[in-house]
Amino acid sequence: MATQDGKGSAAEHYAPAVATRPASPPSQEGKSAHGASKIVAINEQANGPEDAVTTVDELEASKKGRFAYFKTKDFYIVLVLGQVLALCITSTNTFSSLLVAQGTSIPAFQTFFNYVLLNIVYTSFTFHRYGFARWCRLVLRDGWKYIILAFLDVQGNYFTVLAYRYTTILSAQLINFFAIVTVVIVSFCFLRVRYHITQVIGILICIGGVGILIASDHITGATSSENPISKGDQVKGDLFALLGAFCYGLSNVAEEFLVSKRPLYEVVGQLAFWAMIWNGAQAGIFDRASFRTATWNGPVGGYLVGYTLILSLFYSLAPVMFRLSSAAFFNVSLLTSNFWGVCIGVEVFHLQIHWMYPVAFVCIVGGLLVYYVGKKVLGEATKPWLGRNQEGGVMGVGTARRKVVRGANVV
Repeated sequence: MATQDGKGSAAEHYAPAVATRPASPPSQEGKSAHGASKIVAINEQANGPEDAVTTVDELEASKKGRFAYFKTKDFYIVLVLGQVLALCITSTNTFSSLLVAQGTSIPAFQTFFNYVLLNIVYTSFTFHRYGFARWCRLVLRDGWKYIILAFLDVQGNYFTVLAYRYTTILSAQLINFFAIVTVVIVSFCFLRVRYHITQVIGILICIGGVGILIASDHITGATSSENPISKGDQVKGDLFALLGAFCYGLSNVAEEFLVSKRPLYEVVGQLAFWAMIWNGAQAGIFDRASFRTATWNGPVGGYLVGYTLILSLFYSLAPVMFRLSSAAFFNVSLLTSNFWGVCIGVEVFHLQIHWMYPVAFVCIVGGLLVYYVGKKVLGEATKPWLGRNQEGGVMGVGTARRKVVRGANVV
């Protein structure tokens, strides 16, 4: 976090390194993690007292047992936050359906407003914290990382929406599980994440719950298409859904990695800045015809505003979820969005809830609980790529680094 030095210029505030030997001076931001000096992360907020600095082992020893994480407030925050994010997804899907009902289908263009709003909020705040010159240095040094992240995010949104034009809802929902598979494999191979048997079982239970949802939709005919879909379009739609899920999985892992090492406002600001460019270009190319034939009236304007505000809230809360838990738990938590979608649909679209839906919801929530059985008090907040005591991580909201510095009273 930038603080004012004696001359009034902004300076980064660094956390002391946790080590068994005396801490070395803070290393430069651009220095490699494999260099002689330890990476010392940038603070997003002021440190607590230096004597509050502890180690991960000391924190994890404060509560013991297979249900240690259940005794922390972070567990309930993660559980509730996951459902808030699922409700956000459901709400944006509802607004998209309402727009289509009005005769307005502009999937790329309607997401553009979300990136614009995020850019205004987070990039402006980054300018305030860093100053224009330092922001330019950030773009030159690390911009390529955020360009890739933004590209994956935009393509994940685009291809997932595009898939529903060519394939059935049932097929698209099944293929979306590939995002979870992608996250688990990429995290395991590249970020050295190791999953406990209870986490695997929890994920499988959650997927089983969604299987019940899909089965109930199939029984009631909710997933059937009003218009027949040719075999060629079915294959095309399935490929689009597969590509969208793959891009989502990669973008989630990349964002979890970046937000663990950099301030939240920087990551979201850079994501929005580059995604606005990617998304604007795509909208200009692929949504031109749809934009000309779209209906523009008061309700459409209201739906666009609602869609933009809720999606921006989703993008603001997701990084906190990545810090407190992981990209895997993030994706598993979103599986309840189908249930919430039906609950909203009862009021908005006059749908009826099949008796299997509550059973499926309980199954998914049960899987979320099983996922954390055996986890210690820090849960998944400790990231293996940040070092034993998270010395390579940023000290911000939701990070284990912050808990290490502030002591056991925060868990």
